[in-house]
Amino acid sequence: MWSLVFAAALVAAAVYGCIAFTHVLCRPRRGCCGRPRSTPPACLSDPTLGEHCFLTLKSSGLRLHYVSAGHGNGPLMLFLHGFPENWFSWRYQLWEFQSRFHVVAVDLRGYGSSDAPQDVDCYTMDLLMTDIQDVILGLGYSKCILVAHDWGALLAWNFSIYYPSLVERMVIVSAAPMSVYQDYSIRHIGQFFRSNYVFLFQLPWLPEKLLSMSDFQILKTTLTHRKRGIPHLTPNELEAFLYDFSQPGGLTGPLNYYRNLFRNFPLEPQELATPTLLLWGAKDTYFDQGLVGAISSRFVPGRLEAHILPGMGHWIPQSNPREMHEYMWAFLRDLLD
Repeated sequence: MWSLVFAAALVAAAVYGCIAFTHVLCRPRRGCCGRPRSTPPACLSDPTLGEHCFLTLKSSGLRLHYVSAGHGNGPLMLFLHGFPENWFSWRYQLWEFQSRFHVVAVDLRGYGSSDAPQDVDCYTMDLLMTDIQDVILGLGYSKCILVAHDWGALLAWNFSIYYPSLVERMVIVSAAPMSVYQDYSIRHIGQFFRSNYVFLFQLPWLPEKLLSMSDFQILKTTLTHRKRGIPHLTPNELEAFLYDFSQPGGLTGPLNYYRNLFRNFPLEPQELATPTLLLWGAKDTYFDQGLVGAISSRFVPGRLEAHILPGMGHWIPQSNPREMHEYMWAFLRDLLD
């Protein structure tokens, strides 16, 4: 398996290497490195989003940064972001739900202002799930509503299986459980091509170099592409993501998540039982729509509410917050009665 993974990684490196060098040739003034940002953009300090806090995790001693609003207004709603994002990707949800929930958006370990150990072994699934447990308990709660996207959703799926008593409801956007993704990809080769970047990220140091070339142009394209990116993302909002990645070692922690993906393969099928709202963009370019049916087949009947949203892509929390909020309010209505 590892031979196949690294063969795919070398092919992906050749492809992304060509892309990165093309960006350098087209924009020679940007050079071969990313420009360090000395000052965070103002939108990261918007007081209407909430209060910036730090929590020292009981199990690891790491400090995680989070933004909190609506304390005392209801149950804990905990947001887990994906790659290449941070807590700011939940800005619309922080505004929307703070009136009825205690909303908390964390920077996962390795991201933003949270502690970022450089060792790959610090980003195993077990350690990342323990982080979520420590956040919930450290904030003084015994359970939460877990809202997650992309990599955060991978963590949330696993967390709901191994820590079911801590999750009252889940809202998952654009991600499948790893065991479902594994089985589906074996049967649908097209999903491998959609996820080709995963293989590139298995390599040491090279992905960091390629992603930072021409002042992080590959990341900029990922976030702002006309068809695959986040519609109407402003320059300041783009800088809210690039600022942390431009700091020394800022890309290594996030990429180490991917470097641990294949450690536990093959995975055993797992039954899913946490009441879950699943939102999926019909035009998601990273994950095949067929994964929704594969996820449904693993669920206890009556516990999953799944919606494939026409015309929407991968970044629903940022690109289509209004539609996402409507589904969430309906899904959570009985908790507020």
